[in-house]
Amino acid sequence: MSLMEVKVPDIGDFKNVPVIEILVKAGDTVKADDPLVSLESDKATMEVPAPSAGIVSEIVVKVGDKVSEGSVIVMLEAGKAAGPKPGSSAAKAAAAAAATASVATPAAPPSPTSGVFAPVKGSATPPPKPSEYGGVHASPSVRRLARELDIDLLQLKGTGEKGRITKDDVKASMKGAGGVSAHTGGMGIPEIPAIDFSKFGAIETKPLPRIKRVSGPHLHRAWLNIPHVTHADEADITELEDFRKKLDTKGKDTPKEKGGGYRVTMLSFLIKAAIGALKEYPMLNASLAPDKENLIYKKYYNIGVAVDTPDGLVVPVIRDADRKGILELSQELGMLSKKMRDGRFTPADISGGSFSISSLGGIGGTHFTPIVNAPEVAILGVVRSTIKPHWNGKTFEPRLMLPLCLSYDHRVVDGALAARFTRHLAGILEDVRQLVL
Repeated sequence: MSLMEVKVPDIGDFKNVPVIEILVKAGDTVKADDPLVSLESDKATMEVPAPSAGIVSEIVVKVGDKVSEGSVIVMLEAGKAAGPKPGSSAAKAAAAAAATASVATPAAPPSPTSGVFAPVKGSATPPPKPSEYGGVHASPSVRRLARELDIDLLQLKGTGEKGRITKDDVKASMKGAGGVSAHTGGMGIPEIPAIDFSKFGAIETKPLPRIKRVSGPHLHRAWLNIPHVTHADEADITELEDFRKKLDTKGKDTPKEKGGGYRVTMLSFLIKAAIGALKEYPMLNASLAPDKENLIYKKYYNIGVAVDTPDGLVVPVIRDADRKGILELSQELGMLSKKMRDGRFTPADISGGSFSISSLGGIGGTHFTPIVNAPEVAILGVVRSTIKPHWNGKTFEPRLMLPLCLSYDHRVVDGALAARFTRHLAGILEDVRQLVL
């Protein structure tokens, strides 16, 4: 039987990604696409699947090791479908490990106040960190959920295949009598009860698009952890819109071979204006340190721009946007938007942002509350501009007004700072000279 090296596949531009979980052990029988190990970059958690069915011969890496594309992680006897023979060394090792675990790992006694899986008050042994869950069979999403809910996976019994812990197992651990959450932590929110909608009429179930499956937990985490506040203002962009139309006509009508063939949208001007406001108020270009006692000021201006795709919202990042002009930003925005809609982006394309902008101007609306893209501390939302009467001291005149909606992390940004930032941003948009000089 041939011995196959299972290597880390293409994971984008990430290198030296830590191994956070080993999902199999020597002697295990796996099927094609069964997860073998879990890796975690600063933006995503990913599993490396088995390329084919077989028996795990050797685990080459351990939890904590750092790997890159092409690193060998597992040796696999490809094609084998049976488990280890009863007398084999792998079977003996597995049996010995199981016996040791059953004797050496007693269940933690339940806490009378914090749910059956919380540590007993005064216990000298704290719950294990996620990196210590190497012997637990659970997917990255399950491990992440357990971390957020402060659930000890070592205390759970998996109901999935081969004893794998599922999301339902973690959620079930949160339930007390009557189906109400017994967990008293800040994240212990009772689940919405499951309903059989087919009782009321015809239904159709479709899988959630991949982008929404990936971004959903991130948005949920940001909403639960960040005290959101949204400040609204508006900018008079009458002159700016006239200038934008002239640039747009020139860029659109110029042949591609001469550097044209692109659109100049209001978003390019918003990026430039936001950078000017961020330089004036650098606290909004910062991130709260993990210890929650320090603020990390970023000396770079990488602006994330929300792009609407058929599968959901994606936020690509324009790096070093402060070094680019309106026309260069317009060209890059066009290329990035196409790349996102074609689904050809990599993790590097959507990481490293310091401030984000979400524009619904092409759709409509009067205002909205965008969710802060953690670990950033603020996000600018804009909707469609409208003509409004403006009193100039003598008469009313029509002016084109752009609504601005700034959502911010109230732990870092207070209301007065948010108001000053948004007003400064509006002032830049109202004076074209500040955008082109």
